Amino acid sequence: MPLLKITTNREVDPARRPALLKAASQNIANMLGKPERYVMVVLETNADMTFGGDDAPLAYLELKSIGLPDDRTTEFSNFLCELMTGQLEIPAERIYIEFSDAERHLWGWNSATF
Repeated sequence: MPLLKITTNREVDPARRPALLKAASQNIANMLGKPERYVMVVLETNADMTFGGDDAPLAYLELKSIGLPDDRTTEFSNFLCELMTGQLEIPAERIYIEFSDAERHLWGWNSATF
């Protein structure tokens, strides 16, 4: 049940969105060792955002997953920053990432919980 939520002040060409979403989905599944059929990726663009008082390109990401290994968050941060830099041309120093390890009973799906 990994969820990657990407919020950015960048405008993303509608033609590029599917490739970004697919790349993120596949890579999150591989990175976490989870089936891609459970991965959800949300892309919110053109958000009103500032970082350090500046509205230059920036992004805020949330990665949530049951069993998120906290000893690998540095690795995940590096991967996600590379993804944002490569796909959206956002410098790594303009990206914040929040990692959350979700408890099974607090994550619902298919009329139940995990």
